[in-house]
This record gives sequence, C-alpha cells and structure tokens, in this order.
Amino acid sequence: METTVISAEELAPDTGKPVSKLNLGRFGAGFIFFCVVFMLSGTIGSSVLLPARFNTLGIGKGETVLGTMNSIGIIFALISNVIFGALSDASHSRFGKRTPWIIVGGPVAAVGFYLTSISTTMVGIVASWSLLQVGLNCMLAPCVAILSDRVPQKYRGTMSAFYGAGQIVGQSLGTIIGSAFINAPKTGFLIGTVCWIFCGIGTVILIPRELPSKNDSSEKFSFKQVVMQFRPPIQGARDFYLALIGRLMLIFGYNMIVGFQLYVCMRYIGQSDKAAAATVSSMAVITMVISLAVSLLSGPISDRLGKRKLPVFISSLIIAVGIAVPWLWPTKTAMLIYAGVMGLGYGIYMAVDQALNVDVLPNPDEAGKDLGILNLANTLGQVIAPIVVSSVVSLTNGYFWVFPVAIVAVMAGAIVILFIKKVK
Repeated sequence: METTVISAEELAPDTGKPVSKLNLGRFGAGFIFFCVVFMLSGTIGSSVLLPARFNTLGIGKGETVLGTMNSIGIIFALISNVIFGALSDASHSRFGKRTPWIIVGGPVAAVGFYLTSISTTMVGIVASWSLLQVGLNCMLAPCVAILSDRVPQKYRGTMSAFYGAGQIVGQSLGTIIGSAFINAPKTGFLIGTVCWIFCGIGTVILIPRELPSKNDSSEKFSFKQVVMQFRPPIQGARDFYLALIGRLMLIFGYNMIVGFQLYVCMRYIGQSDKAAAATVSSMAVITMVISLAVSLLSGPISDRLGKRKLPVFISSLIIAVGIAVPWLWPTKTAMLIYAGVMGLGYGIYMAVDQALNVDVLPNPDEAGKDLGILNLANTLGQVIAPIVVSSVVSLTNGYFWVFPVAIVAVMAGAIVILFIKKVK
C-alpha cells in the first residue's frame, strides 16, 4: 500500500494540516471578492468622479485638491495599516484574530466615502477621505495576513494571483462605473458607498471560518508587550526591506500615470472632459481583460517554477515600456496601447508580488504587523506620486516630464528586487 507523503509546504500554518480543494477555492473567492469590491469602490471616486467633481467646486485646481486629498489621506492609511496589522496579530476572540477587524472596517470606510462625495471644502474632503483610509486598512492589513496565517506556502503564488486579479478587475470596473456615471455622480457615489458597507462582511462569509484565537493564560498582559507589537523587524530583515523599497518604487512610478490618467487625457492628449472619460473607460476594459488573464496564469506558473524575482523584474520592464508609449506618442491610440501593455505587466506583477512579500517575512508570528509595514510601500508610493506629479506639472506647465520620472522609478524598483536572496 502506497503512502502519500505531504510536504511542509502543503500544510496550513494555523492547523498544521492540508487544506482541501474546496477551502482553497473559498480562499481564492474571498480574496477576489475583497479586492474587487474595495478597489471598485475606491476607484469609482478617486480616479473618475472625485477628480471631475473637484474641477467644479471652486476651491482650487483639480490636481491640487486631488493631490492634497490623497497625500494626507494616505498618511492615515500608512499609520492605520501598521496599527491594525499589529492589533490583529495580538487579538483574541472566538471569531479568530483577523475576522472582527475585517468586518468592522467596511462600514467605517463607507461613511468616509459618502462624506467625501458631499463635502464642499478642502478640510471636509481631506478629513472624510482620511476616515475612509482608516476603515479600508482596518480590513486590508488583517486580510493580507491571512496569506501567511492560513494558506500553505505551496499555494501562495496562486492565492496572490487571485488577490492581484481582484484588484485589477476592481480598479477597471471602478473606472468603467465611474465613467458611466460622470454625468450622474450621485448614483455612482451611492454604488460605491453600498459596496464599502458589504466589503468585509462578504469576505468573511466566503473564506473558510477562522479558528478561535484564545489568549494563552501563561502569558501575562503588559503594556510593554502591546507597544512592542509595533516595532519594525530588525533581525534577518535585509530581504524584507529590499522588498519594501522595490515595491515602493514600482507603485510610485505606476501611480504617477494611473492616478492621473483622466487629467493626462485632458491636459496632455488634449481631449474634452467627456472624451477623456470615454477613453479612460476604454482603457479600463483593455487593462482588465489582459491583466486578469495574465494574472491568473502567472500565479500558478510562479508556484510551479518556485520563482518570484524574475516575474517581478519582467513585469516592471513591461510597465516601463507601456509608460513610454503615450510619452513619445501623445494620442488616444497610444493611451489604449499603454492600457494593454500596462495590463500585461501589472497582471504579472500583482500575481507574484504578495507571494514574494509573504516569503520574505522575518517572523510569521508577526505577519499582520510586518505585512502592514510592507503595505507602506503602496501607501508611500501613492503619497509621493501626487506630490511629485503636481510639482512636475507646476514647474513644467505640462505632463511631458512626468512620464520619464515614472519610468525611472519603475525600473529602479525592479533592480532592487533582484538583490533579494531569500527567494528565487
């Protein structure tokens, strides 16, 4: 009688047992749902409806309002991501340590999103968007930590692909929906608000139920212990920080164009508001179709090959080429080509990036906190991008020099990733 040998890479960290195909499917569905919904909800506002609305409020230039909102709001995201990651690491409840935070964050984000959609002052807009970021990261940090807590190492590339695919689809759908309601923004904002409410709830329903987390009575509670939860990793963390820097540079370069694509179409390509919205919508469809297909293929391939760095480098190179197309050829056609090339590169990147991040964690017991720190790369990249873009546009009176800066940033991030030693 043959005995099936199960490797350590096939065992779930929380149970020490293999995960059934049904539960692997539920994890995948949960990651896809979560990422589709939070990206859809945020993109409806930040990429289309809010930029269009800011042009009509009379409180400043649209780019300035958008840049201020994102820059300050993402600082709140930066702080709250680390805080909620650390708090979920230390939490104990019969629902598990991650689940309660994921459920609570959605309604908080919904309130912030709705208030942003009705605020008419810079202070109100910034405060409301900051509240949204707190709610989002209350869900995001614990949800990402599930990859480390509960998913066997063998399947992390595949699950990372689901995670990336969900973000890609959500971002594209958000752009499409936002563009469709650019002349009826109240309906678009209402759709986003409802999606935020059910984001966390739907996620915990889909993923397998988390095991109760019980406090170890042998460990005495101390305030010092809680504070230590927030310390950054030091020992054996070289690759961890290289992954942080590499991701930061890519996200920064990527968002310099993607975060301002409506304005790029209007100010650089020379389209009207309506034509720009239609172009952005078409770009979203192209990006979604290509990146979704590529992402779902790249994750399993990465798992089979056992390689993370090479796919990240190749994807960064593709993204840089995509950015160069409209820079050198400022037309609507070039923007559509950019969307396709960007979809190819970003699809590969998103499929492998989360798996790489989990693989370089110095201490799996502090996954929530450390992944929260790695997610600072997303946060800081999105903080820096609008500041740099606004500065370049102001200094040069246009978007021409935004593109080469973005290309340099993306390639710098790719090169840094190659120096990681812990993963292939």
